[in-house]
Amino acid sequence: MKVVLFAAIALFATAPAAASGLEGSWTNPARSITVKIGPCGATQCGRVTSASAKARADAAYGGTERLLGIELISGIEPAGPGRWRAEIFVPDQNIHSSGELALTGPNRMVVRGCVIGGLICKEQVWTRAAAVKRRKR
Repeated sequence: MKVVLFAAIALFATAPAAASGLEGSWTNPARSITVKIGPCGATQCGRVTSASAKARADAAYGGTERLLGIELISGIEPAGPGRWRAEIFVPDQNIHSSGELALTGPNRMVVRGCVIGGLICKEQVWTRAAAVKRRKR
């Protein structure tokens, strides 16, 4: 009975995350990095699944030796409809910043990172990787 109850709780606990629309592969505006967002323990994170040679070189220059497989986005938590808070890692500068993710369409996500208590912020519009592949054809 306890196993069934635990399984039901686990299923319902992950249902909102799965229904968020955030999950999947996303690419940055330069199309130099692809990140897959999915479950990472109790939260969600985005791990680098592919990176161009230039992105790998820039990351290495900034002090990040290994780019593939690292968590570029971690600790993703809901912040409202279509919005999340997260920690963003900038590999070419080797810094972590507080961040926000916002879906602006089914295939568009604004990624915003801030440092120095929100004094300096930068944002990019990322595209769902599947949508990028469809446009190239």
